[in-house]
Amino acid sequence: MKTQSPTQSDSSTTPRPSLWTTLKAFPRPVWIVFLGVFINRFGTFVVPFLALHMTKLGFSIKESGMALAAYGGGHLVASMIGGHLADTIGRRNTIVLSMFSAGSVMLCLSQAESLAAIASLACLAGITAEFYKPASSALLADLTANENRVTAYAAMRFAINAGWAIGPATAGLMAQYSYTWLFVGDAITSFAFGAIAWKFLPSLRNQNREDWKNVGKAFSSIATACRCALSDGRYLRFLIAAFGPAIVFMQMSSTLGMEIQAAGYKETVYGCVMALNGVLIILIELPLITITQRFKATTAIAIGYALIGGGYCLFLLGDAIAVYAAGMIVFTFGEMIAMPIAMAYAASLAPEDMRGRYMGVYGLVWGCALTVGPAAGLALFELSPDLLWIACGGLGLVSAVISLDLFPAAQKTSESGCPAPNPEIASST
Repeated sequence: MKTQSPTQSDSSTTPRPSLWTTLKAFPRPVWIVFLGVFINRFGTFVVPFLALHMTKLGFSIKESGMALAAYGGGHLVASMIGGHLADTIGRRNTIVLSMFSAGSVMLCLSQAESLAAIASLACLAGITAEFYKPASSALLADLTANENRVTAYAAMRFAINAGWAIGPATAGLMAQYSYTWLFVGDAITSFAFGAIAWKFLPSLRNQNREDWKNVGKAFSSIATACRCALSDGRYLRFLIAAFGPAIVFMQMSSTLGMEIQAAGYKETVYGCVMALNGVLIILIELPLITITQRFKATTAIAIGYALIGGGYCLFLLGDAIAVYAAGMIVFTFGEMIAMPIAMAYAASLAPEDMRGRYMGVYGLVWGCALTVGPAAGLALFELSPDLLWIACGGLGLVSAVISLDLFPAAQKTSESGCPAPNPEIASST
């Protein structure tokens, strides 16, 4: 009998509704999340250009990598804080707190000049700008049925990449006049998302209002979620496999800009290559997931991971703009295949009362990649750009193999003390 993934329903007995029918059925708060992440992603001006900004200030490539690593360190903290807050003070309140604090930090970062100040504020920016993500991901899972989550996450990625399609290109134009405008624009869009979330998103909590004030309880809550997530062999294998592609992803906002600049091109070329990623996702991803979600989740994820690494390997062919565009196209197809299903897979494996924290654990993997990926990539790029792109291809391939059901995974035992898995999930594995 064919095995279904946790993100799939039995299409043999129930016809799958059309994409348009599924989208129309989403409640209003889901569309508010889409609008908010679009605005926020459009305004993600600073991080992709932070390394270039620092080199213009006179810092070395290594020092620029340290600042990006500091941002990644903040992301590590943010993933778990955000997951805990999402499960306690609520999804909406977490998003609002994240966005208003992130905008304020970005304005402070625009005035930093020393390496210590930039790194410290970059770390704080990583915390504030990223801890809304577990809340937004968990809120989508709260508001959509299991069989519609792949579509919901794909639609959120559509919104994210609609902003990404025009944001970096806009930032590239702004950077030619003043990098300060990047920080101001980033802050304004963060404030806008926070205001929209406060006004229009529902306020939902799983626990008492006072829980978030108890620091000891917060750490215990986070530790319990980590223990439960890591005791599930399926989820642990999923997390390990996600780390390699996450490392590759981080090169987009660090070494890719250095590669294009070293080839003699201006910031606008870098912005347009990144924007190609968003344009393709806008045009193709939603129709594509109507096909890819029919396959076993782990198989689709593996194919996507292999393409993510393989796309960057194409940079070995030369430094023409066409080569960079071709590499980004292959990379983007891998992203479109893997990422919506991966997010739905993670949400579906999570116990309902720990969903925010489970998404935080998934975000922790990306935080680790953001901490080590840019710095390691920049160091390897300085040694040999070709070696970096070969390493990216290798990471994608290894992650693809891990994603497949090649290795036995120990399941959670009754002695673990963790909530039982969703019956719908248990029956599908």
